[in-house]
Amino acid sequence: MRECAICHTTTEDHVLECPNCGADLRVDSVRAHALKAILESPRAQGVYIVAPFHACPACRLAQGTYPKDPAVIPELPVEGCSCPGGCTCRYEPLVVEVGP
Repeated sequence: MRECAICHTTTEDHVLECPNCGADLRVDSVRAHALKAILESPRAQGVYIVAPFHACPACRLAQGTYPKDPAVIPELPVEGCSCPGGCTCRYEPLVVEVGP
């Protein structure tokens, strides 16, 4: 499911425009904003895509660590996802800190 970051309306994965406010969900979804924040963070060394244990094969294939290069990071929801209720993958920052 996609969630609009502006009005928080949820839609199915294939919907690209929020039916409530008209936002472009490729840019103004909660997931897209999360990825943008990770890419802009100086503390994040990379991006990790997390797929839940019950995820479909397409989501499990996308799970993993990616460099902070938008060209190589898969867009969420995962294309070809067959999870009941839609893709539930999410972006997480890869943070490596050493010291106190």
